[in-house]
Amino acid sequence: MARIKLAYIGGGSSRAAGTMASLIWHGQEFDGSEIVLVDLDPDHLEIVRTLSEKMARNAGLDLTITATTDQRAGLTDVDAVLSSFRPGDFQMRLQDELIPQRHGVIGQETQGPGGFMMSLRSIEIMKGILADLDAVAPDAKIFNYTNPVNIVSQAVTDNTDRFIYSMCEGPMIFPPSILKTAGLDPERADVLMAGVNHNCWSTRHTYDGQDLMPLLDEAWERVKDDPSVPVWDKRMLKLAVAMRSVPADYYRYYYFGEEFLREQRSKRLTRAGVILESVPDYWAHYAEQAESVNPELDPDRSRGGIHELELAIDVMSAYYNDAPARLPVNLPNTGGALPGFDEDTVVEMWCTVDGSGATPEPQEALPHAVRGITQTLAEYQRLAAVAAWEGTRADAVRALVAHPFVPTLAVAEELYDDMAYANRDFIPERLLK
Repeated sequence: MARIKLAYIGGGSSRAAGTMASLIWHGQEFDGSEIVLVDLDPDHLEIVRTLSEKMARNAGLDLTITATTDQRAGLTDVDAVLSSFRPGDFQMRLQDELIPQRHGVIGQETQGPGGFMMSLRSIEIMKGILADLDAVAPDAKIFNYTNPVNIVSQAVTDNTDRFIYSMCEGPMIFPPSILKTAGLDPERADVLMAGVNHNCWSTRHTYDGQDLMPLLDEAWERVKDDPSVPVWDKRMLKLAVAMRSVPADYYRYYYFGEEFLREQRSKRLTRAGVILESVPDYWAHYAEQAESVNPELDPDRSRGGIHELELAIDVMSAYYNDAPARLPVNLPNTGGALPGFDEDTVVEMWCTVDGSGATPEPQEALPHAVRGITQTLAEYQRLAAVAAWEGTRADAVRALVAHPFVPTLAVAEELYDDMAYANRDFIPERLLK
């Protein structure tokens, strides 16, 4: 088993209790390890620390769990950093969703202008984390869940020699959703997805060893006029049939953008608004359980459930225990593993992860019908990373207008200035000029 010192940046977040429950569920793989919870909120940190200590003890694990608001102290001598933080919390995510709507553009957490502003906030904090690691843990590895994970990883990859892998369950969860809509058993399917984070497509898709697409064609004819099938499930199945490739769910914003924006504007609350209404109950539940002798998290009252960030934990376990596992990872496209993308572009691929790192599976090029939009998003990713790391307003506008959500240069300029002003407490002065 791996005995490591792990710093969890975001250890006082609303997802932290579920993440620690997941780590403790994998606890035998890390028995004897030390976990340092790092966050800005001392009260929430103490709740998560207490919960975690009790859950670990009740599981019979030898885990040392501490908490601190001092980031550099928390990072001292760590082997690994689990990064999952949200600068500006859900209040700024709410602005990321609302402000673009005023300009006729979709507002979304990781996509388009909303995701771009989140990348500016996240990378500014990440630069401070990297500086602290250089001072107190120069060999530490970063396992990143901070969104947008692809842009964060691109910025770190472009500007440092730091080992960083970013994770997202997308390639694991996108195919089963479409298969279930089609009335097919996900266990009988083999779907290999690749691309950039939240924007991948299938390059291999079989069912019982045969081409999946004819089965999706038949399913579409069955469900397209069935009112009992949710409209967005039908739309995503239709997209798979039309493009002859299983899409990431986030492509709904690109291929059904008008429909989504109209629906987004018609709702009382955006997604962030819904979450903000639930956050007080999350913390009430965590506080209740922290008082219990034998805490048990209710998945319905825990942000993200009780197996949060499990993919990151799987990747860390495979790496530190040298226990090969097949997992999706965001990493540089070294050697051109994914055809059609530059070698220094961070891409998302299925890999074998072991003590030597992550080795991509053999990859086929994305189908031509979907390659162009994915390459466009990869180029936007690179521009966004430049703007966030060292850029000015001009770099930011250049990145924003490269994104498919943004129709014109004028909209990009007006929208950026509106959002930059709202984010003025979270981004550097160079991005306001």
